[in-house]
Amino acid sequence: MRWTYAKGSTLARLIEQLFRLLRQLLVVLDGDVERALEELFRIAERYRLWREDFGPEDFRKLLERSGEARQDASGTLQLTRKGERALRRQMLHEVFSKMKRGGPGDHRTPHAGGAGEPADETRPFEFGDPVDALDAGRTLQNWVRRTGGEADLAEGDLEVREREYSTACATVLLIDVSHSMTLYGEDRITPAKRVALALAELITTKYPKDTLDVVLFGDEAKAVPLEKLPYITNGPFHTNTRAGLILAQEILKRRKGANRQIVMLTDGKPSAIHEEGRLYKNPFGLDAKVVAKTLDEAARCRRAGIPITTFMLTADPYLRGFVEEFTEVNRGRAYFAESARLEGFVLVDFLRNRRRRVR
Repeated sequence: MRWTYAKGSTLARLIEQLFRLLRQLLVVLDGDVERALEELFRIAERYRLWREDFGPEDFRKLLERSGEARQDASGTLQLTRKGERALRRQMLHEVFSKMKRGGPGDHRTPHAGGAGEPADETRPFEFGDPVDALDAGRTLQNWVRRTGGEADLAEGDLEVREREYSTACATVLLIDVSHSMTLYGEDRITPAKRVALALAELITTKYPKDTLDVVLFGDEAKAVPLEKLPYITNGPFHTNTRAGLILAQEILKRRKGANRQIVMLTDGKPSAIHEEGRLYKNPFGLDAKVVAKTLDEAARCRRAGIPITTFMLTADPYLRGFVEEFTEVNRGRAYFAESARLEGFVLVDFLRNRRRRVR
């Protein structure tokens, strides 16, 4: 069937809705276009979304015409580079559309400031701050609130606007792909992928001088290119955090940016390390040998000036002690985040942390 539609029409809105839903399904289904279409068609049928002039085959043809997917030699639809970019762009849009000022991860850092572009945040004036950084509006608000405009301006009324550093930042995103990321029916790998997709789009579009590398760690650690992010999945692996940290440090040694950092998404304790050419593993409890070796890597990162921000996807009190010790050894930061709010936590924290010089 041949059909046309005008921008803003009912049909155009339906098509836009179907594309958004398809991309969400692609994240959950590891980039499998055919499976995602099956689920999309089932949903559209259930909620009576199809029209007489636009049905499943029409959408499938439109998907190919859009350039976001194409058939391989076997006739199976696969994502194209354009489709992968559209997926990253939608994940970033969805994350920022849900974020509110003062929401998850919205916090001040102790070392923000310096020459660069003005940021949204202000803070109290400190000795040594440049005069041109003063925020006149906030300063006057503080003065009026304190005195009603009946007394002299005081130092405590002064506020300065933060500035972003223009130096590049090199980030390694460590993603846990052990079996527990989908354990007991709880899907934690999908929020982790959404973070990776959104962060990749943010950095490549807004901070082109920055670098982002993604490292997956299970029994082993491996780097994956950004175009492979939709296809990430977890497996029957243990949690070799140490291997992930070692590979992350190797990558960051090659980066020339003044700021280097590791962002780690995990839901479990370290349960494996490589020892004498084999994998030593102990999934029961916190193994002293595994913990010690993992903490050694956290300390190595600290000595190299690489802070680690850990997002723990579980509130298990049994693991809190380890995470706190890990964070103290590295002098980094840790968050215990709900999977549903993970994207907001990570992106806001990345933006905040980027505004401070990592020493």
